[in-house]
Amino acid sequence: MRIPFIVGNWKMNLDRAQAVSLARGIAESIGDRSQPEVAICPPHVYLDAVGTVVASSAVSLGAQNSYHEPDGAFTGETSNSMLLDLGCQYAILGHSERRHTLGESDDVINGKIHAVIESGLMPILCVGETLQERETGKTAEVIGRQFSESLKGISADSMSQVTIAYEPVWAIGTGKVATPEQAEEIHAELRELLQNHYNPKVASTVRIQYGGSVKPENAVELLSQPNIDGALVGGASLDVSSFLAIVEAATTG
Repeated sequence: MRIPFIVGNWKMNLDRAQAVSLARGIAESIGDRSQPEVAICPPHVYLDAVGTVVASSAVSLGAQNSYHEPDGAFTGETSNSMLLDLGCQYAILGHSERRHTLGESDDVINGKIHAVIESGLMPILCVGETLQERETGKTAEVIGRQFSESLKGISADSMSQVTIAYEPVWAIGTGKVATPEQAEEIHAELRELLQNHYNPKVASTVRIQYGGSVKPENAVELLSQPNIDGALVGGASLDVSSFLAIVEAATTG
């Protein structure tokens, strides 16, 4: 059985005091509960402070990005060993904001995924189409390309460390959200891609999250879909009560 997985992506928000306060509120509310699994991904500069707050709780720590080289003259980048040193367990890779705003290609993302897995961190791979791609009927093509190119060379055994997040670009931060039926359709297609590229065991065990304006108001309906195994939450993860309502929806759904 796939345990639901809720991840808060705080993006480039909050100051140190706000980040610590938010993390403490989430950690105290989650306590030692094991289901659903919960992780939070603060900005890199607050990973140390937030990691200290959640260290004794059931809340895991994740990074919003990483670099594929282990060390060296890469100004401004952060290595996987540094993230591990701060207590991270997860790293978000291939988010649409990095693909479309910062120009990361599937090849770059693939290199990062290999490096993350080899380091012992677990990647959360984001895939998703733009509004134009959806309206021109290219959703399946885009998702298929991002899936195959980003996971090139990743073995079936290594897929046990991977979470996939379907985030339609047109629904991220826009207030729009895919209907449960639209989201489930793509999640089912991703499940089929996992089976075709790997095997039925991988397809049945890899968790696929939905992301894109997930809120308490729509979380139960989204998370009750058979192939949606959790949520990658943006704006709603910046408020304790909203984020916890989504966590509860994963239990209900």
